[in-house]
Amino acid sequence: MKKGLVMEGGAMRGMFTCGVLDVFMDNGISFDGAVGVSAGATFGCNIKSGQKGRALRYNTRYCTDYRYHSIRSLITTGDIYNVEFCYDTLPYQLDKWDIEAFEKNPMEFYCVATDVRTGKAVYHKCSDGRKEDITWIQASASMPLVSRIVHIDDGEYLDGGTSDSIPLKFMEDKGYERILVIETQPYDYMKGPQKFMPLIRRIYRKYPALIKAMEERHLMYNWEKSYVKKREKTGDVFVIRPDEPLHINPIEKDPAELLRVYDLGRQQALKNIDRIRKFFEA
Repeated sequence: MKKGLVMEGGAMRGMFTCGVLDVFMDNGISFDGAVGVSAGATFGCNIKSGQKGRALRYNTRYCTDYRYHSIRSLITTGDIYNVEFCYDTLPYQLDKWDIEAFEKNPMEFYCVATDVRTGKAVYHKCSDGRKEDITWIQASASMPLVSRIVHIDDGEYLDGGTSDSIPLKFMEDKGYERILVIETQPYDYMKGPQKFMPLIRRIYRKYPALIKAMEERHLMYNWEKSYVKKREKTGDVFVIRPDEPLHINPIEKDPAELLRVYDLGRQQALKNIDRIRKFFEA
């Protein structure tokens, strides 16, 4: 039986996911494969490298640092999350990502990005945690309007949440039979249409397929939420989600707020830890 993990994104709502993952690492809950979208990829990669507490540590330490995320970075570089700091200085110098442990762990780890030319999801298998992998993770988390398009080989990519926000179906198609999904929105959340479509159409006028994907994102997202609920009811999927909206800024600068959302994730995981063990033993 292949055990899979699916991690939704949501910028700093991802601190909820960090709390859940740290409880899993505390309790020896492991997976054969995982897929992360956006923040689900940037924070979720730490479960493969076995670095409990790392995402909480660097987020609370650098959340007030303009080099990490800031309007200043957006104006000067085109990325609200500074690429050089987030994907080079931070993981390789300041709070090192254990790429050796990442590579040695046999768990498969995928991140989702959106091909801006086709508007479709692309799933990259991260194998060694080195530069190509981290660039794909960057692409997965590059939010439209506040990030530059990421160029990898001959492709152009942005945030994976645009095309596949909760990639449960992807993991099922990969043959994972028991899957745990971490959502960052409550059970009854429904996404509305994109409010900035006029600006999106102007900025991405060379990418009509991306524009269409962003126009229809709420439909995709709401279908995926419904699909998760359906699979949850059949007993084939276990879902951990917040009970209420997390109400956290996408570029939150208050360490106490980051810790609050992280603790909510820990609480939900601890509350369900016995049920999770039984789910995977069934």
